[in-house]
Amino acid sequence: MILLIGSTITIQAQDNKVLDADEEKKITEGLQAKAEMSDSAAWKKGGNFGLNATQTYLDNWAAGGQSSVATTGLIGLFANYISGKHAWDNTLDVAYGVLRQGDAGQWIKTDDRLDFSSKYGRKATQHWYYSALLNFRTQFAPGYTIADGREVRDSRISDFMSPGYSLFALGMDYKPSDNFTAFIAPVTLKTTYVFNQDLADAGAFGVEEASFDDLGVRTEAGKNIRNEFGGFVKLMYKKRLMENVDFQTRLDLFSNYQNNPQNIDVNWEVLINMTINKYMQASIGTQLLYDDDIDVLRGTNTIDGVETPDVGPATQFKQVLALGFKYSF
Repeated sequence: MILLIGSTITIQAQDNKVLDADEEKKITEGLQAKAEMSDSAAWKKGGNFGLNATQTYLDNWAAGGQSSVATTGLIGLFANYISGKHAWDNTLDVAYGVLRQGDAGQWIKTDDRLDFSSKYGRKATQHWYYSALLNFRTQFAPGYTIADGREVRDSRISDFMSPGYSLFALGMDYKPSDNFTAFIAPVTLKTTYVFNQDLADAGAFGVEEASFDDLGVRTEAGKNIRNEFGGFVKLMYKKRLMENVDFQTRLDLFSNYQNNPQNIDVNWEVLINMTINKYMQASIGTQLLYDDDIDVLRGTNTIDGVETPDVGPATQFKQVLALGFKYSF
């Protein structure tokens, strides 16, 4: 407002005349529009939508195999703000995919992700920012044990907000260019949510399990929330390899100061996008996970001639190769 008044007074002095009401209104509206354009220009927003599908049909196929249908939908949105010493980055990634194979008559989940991240920074030096980060991730639908290519529907191993993860971190963000950032946070609170009580009672995803008496009656329910205090590092890098090939990777590392800090949680994602034309793309993505608090079935052990499940922490890996429709905005 002070700027608008000062600008109006300056114009009046230069012209050596008093502006009438209509002229003053036009000048004021013009300055306001210019200010709004300046604010709008500080935002960079966009995203992309992708839909990939594959279908195989076999009839009396001598070589064997099964008919199948698979589809995956992906949405990625971003809204980044830069103004003076302030930087605010926001992203939302959503993915869901299903597969139907053979005569099972069952759609099996192949991808399920909801991931939101918001990071605010205030410039400290040329490339360093004082920063705070908030991240939340979970899944949409239940997950089940797979046996003989089918989901065992009475053996649920995950669900919406089971697990869910939130992370709040305070630290420094190093941003030497638009292609690379390194966020280092010595003060971090990581929270794990398991709202499915059956999973919480079993102590899934690291929460405290339920207590039972000698008759198997539950005396104390499993905890639904687990808090961890530690250090967090987040590295992001992207680069255009060729005219139509883009590469990006993200590495998240977390160490719990209070429990086995040497066992670092790892989440490493790599994505290569190959643009075919305006609406078609091919992509290959990988994700590597390790969390010392998550037990997975690693195989079986034979003890005294009896096979028993081998359950414990293990490296998890996922790879997705996709070809389909893409729209960016």
